[in-house]
Amino acid sequence: MRHSILVLLLSLPTCQLAAQQQQAKASGAQVARAVDSLALRAHLEFLADDLLEGRRPGTRGGEVAAKYIASQFQRLGLKPAGDSGTYFHQVPIITLTPNPVVRVGTASGSELTYRTDYVLWSLRNEPTTNVSGELVFVGYGINAPEYQWNDYQDLDVKNKIVVALVNDPGLRDSSIFRGPILTYYGRWTYKIEEAQRQGAAGILLVHTTESATYPWTTVQSSWTGPQVRVEKPPTSLLVAGWLNYEAATRLFREAGQDLSRLEQQAHQKGFRAVPLGSQLQATVRSTIQRSRTNNVLGRIPGQGRLAEEMVLIGGHYDHFGIGAPVKGDSIYNGAEDNASGTAAVLAAAEAFVRSGARVGRSLVFIGFAAEESGLLGSEALVARPPFSLRQVAAALNMDGMNLYGRTADIGALGTDQSSLGPTFRQAATAEGLKVTTDPDDLKRGYFFRSDHFPLARAGIPGLSLQAGMSYVDRPAGYGRQKKDEYIAQRYHQPSDEVLPWFTLDGAIQQLRVIVRSAVAVANARSQPVWNETSEFRTAGEERRAGRKSEEG
Repeated sequence: MRHSILVLLLSLPTCQLAAQQQQAKASGAQVARAVDSLALRAHLEFLADDLLEGRRPGTRGGEVAAKYIASQFQRLGLKPAGDSGTYFHQVPIITLTPNPVVRVGTASGSELTYRTDYVLWSLRNEPTTNVSGELVFVGYGINAPEYQWNDYQDLDVKNKIVVALVNDPGLRDSSIFRGPILTYYGRWTYKIEEAQRQGAAGILLVHTTESATYPWTTVQSSWTGPQVRVEKPPTSLLVAGWLNYEAATRLFREAGQDLSRLEQQAHQKGFRAVPLGSQLQATVRSTIQRSRTNNVLGRIPGQGRLAEEMVLIGGHYDHFGIGAPVKGDSIYNGAEDNASGTAAVLAAAEAFVRSGARVGRSLVFIGFAAEESGLLGSEALVARPPFSLRQVAAALNMDGMNLYGRTADIGALGTDQSSLGPTFRQAATAEGLKVTTDPDDLKRGYFFRSDHFPLARAGIPGLSLQAGMSYVDRPAGYGRQKKDEYIAQRYHQPSDEVLPWFTLDGAIQQLRVIVRSAVAVANARSQPVWNETSEFRTAGEERRAGRKSEEG
């Protein structure tokens, strides 16, 4: 008898572990079954209604949307997770409209022509910004330890203006970086951030249609009007801008350098920066406006030792408001982009509550503000978080749900970046779906263009949900056709409305996979980690080291 009792006692921890593992699996299915298409449709139709006037940040419609999300969180019993015990997290916005003057060369150097030769904007929060410094060509302006690439090697750029190429070397040589797949090192935003980390006073990006993928007219329209960003303490980087390729070629020639020859050299590992021996002087006068909007956050507390950690499930609720009429319609409703994703966040929260499932890590549901203005809501969350970012295990983002029908597959940006990839695939398999990735989305760097991304830069692994391309009972190519049709006819247009032929079947499939993924991450023993080849691995390791330091 004593022997039997001893065996029973020794086996108890194993039995408990098995029960916990079974509970984790069961709760994933339990939450997936609780996903409600009626709730999803109700939220979608309200948020995309003309009554909300396109949900532009700082407008009545945007405020109504935020209060609606908060009221739904409160109805479901979610705990406030924003500022000062509320559901709202403030996003301070500063808008500067630049009027720059630039001279390059000797003390009596020639003046460049604004808009034609260059664009320039201030990174300070002041009406007037002056900058003067030596120009230094830094190749691609990349410091990527995982690729053994450092264009700033042994270089001091303090008080200097760096000149950098956009994209990354993989565009020219598919054997390095990720070849035609754009890494974050190729994005213009990265170049600015790295110049800031290096202590430069300013940065100019050399524009070519080949490398930037958009014409100079896009640069003229995008960077000469109001520049909107989250207001936060300034750094040493004073200005940023673009140089037209012809103007850059001329400036390099006047400095005794050949831009095309230096470009070729910059494609090779081991490139060293080249001082141009000329000075840039610039004054940027800006008109300034300040405004505020809010992220909306609600929390379902976790259970047990992991409860202080959390999984974020979010999507942006803003759109473009009331704008230029198109075919008599001036309300940019943003039904697909992103009333659908916001509705999915609310429906996911309701599924967890209705299911009664309890998970280890807390779940924080977020309606992000001002995504269309440049990911400002998620930027603000990283800049001034209402909780420790070191406790965030992962971010699951929903930006545009599948409203076209059931699919045999499902997509997500970021499955190649971290251990969230296998987790997502397991969740998809449980729903009978295959995970596929549109190669065009990788080439265009879509991973860097939604609200999971500022969190990724802070070291938090994330995924951004996408539709599959293989539609059930539809001809081959239907998915591509509908995607292209949306981009051409409705994307960022008043015609992005709730259409009578929309179906929620595909969105329900996606939501079931997301909640299963959330359960898996919330119950896992450890947080997801970045892959060794990811450009965000270093930030992830620094965040993990900080968490371990806090713990002990």
